[in-house]
Amino acid sequence: MKVLVTGGAGYIGSVLVRQLLAAGHQVRAFDSLKFGGDALYDVMLNPDFEFMKGDVRNPDEVQKGLEGIDAVAHLAAIVGDPACKKYSEEASQTNWDGSVALFDAAEKAGVKRFVFASTCSNYGKMPDPDSFVVETSELNPVSLYAELKVKFEKYLLEERKDSNICSTALRFSTVYGFSPRIRFDLTVNEFTRNATINGEQEIWGAQFWRPYCHVDDLARSVVLVLDSPVEKVRANVFNVGSTEENYNKGMIIEEVCKVVPNVKVHYVEMNEDPRDYRVNFDKIKNTLGFTITKTVPDGVKEIYKLLSTGIVTDSFGQKYRNI
Repeated sequence: MKVLVTGGAGYIGSVLVRQLLAAGHQVRAFDSLKFGGDALYDVMLNPDFEFMKGDVRNPDEVQKGLEGIDAVAHLAAIVGDPACKKYSEEASQTNWDGSVALFDAAEKAGVKRFVFASTCSNYGKMPDPDSFVVETSELNPVSLYAELKVKFEKYLLEERKDSNICSTALRFSTVYGFSPRIRFDLTVNEFTRNATINGEQEIWGAQFWRPYCHVDDLARSVVLVLDSPVEKVRANVFNVGSTEENYNKGMIIEEVCKVVPNVKVHYVEMNEDPRDYRVNFDKIKNTLGFTITKTVPDGVKEIYKLLSTGIVTDSFGQKYRNI
């Protein structure tokens, strides 16, 4: 297939581009380069790769980007609660208006498949702290980021389920690990960075849960869905991760301390957090055979190895975070 990856220069997108190329697909990365294009330098000369600078909010650029495309992996977004809160207007225009316009244009262009990068943040706060949420559990978005993801999921899987396009939503776990567009503002990466560089980490609300998944595995789930039979993925939604990889912050810093020596940990009590959820991932495992290849301890070791070499000279710099 020829696949359009929106947000192809991003943290997950740049990994996905390489995996699609390795799987034998042709790839066109479509990105506004809000955070630069360094992550794609080494694939620019691949004959099966093409880059197009563009913004999903621009109809003309979107139309051009969709020419000759068989499938869309839609990752372009203002990502995360803090960024959406700070840039709320841009988030609404990109994550909702731009996404709807992209899907409608893809339909007109004859695209056959559309995979949407959603989020487990859609679950918000679990009503029962001892339970695990599944794809049919009530969605309780508590941020603009999650609200917009839920809204587009509903549009994609309910309002447009009878479209000629085979659409799938993937609710990603919280991501971590090495990527060509490395970020240090993600919990696992951030804790490891702070422990490695500063020798300490402050933990707020150590008891609140979230699932985590390595960037390589999240990208693999997109490739898997694109290669899966239509009847298994059409108008369907999957949580992406592993049930065994639900952690609270206290557990994550424990894993960091196993790798990084002499870390001082400061716990700050916080009894209320709008996001607290443990997620079950049996559906994607049983339906598509998806299993993870890396765990949080693997990610900690990756980031520690990267930072302890000194090759990243300013890991606190703006280029390594979304806001």
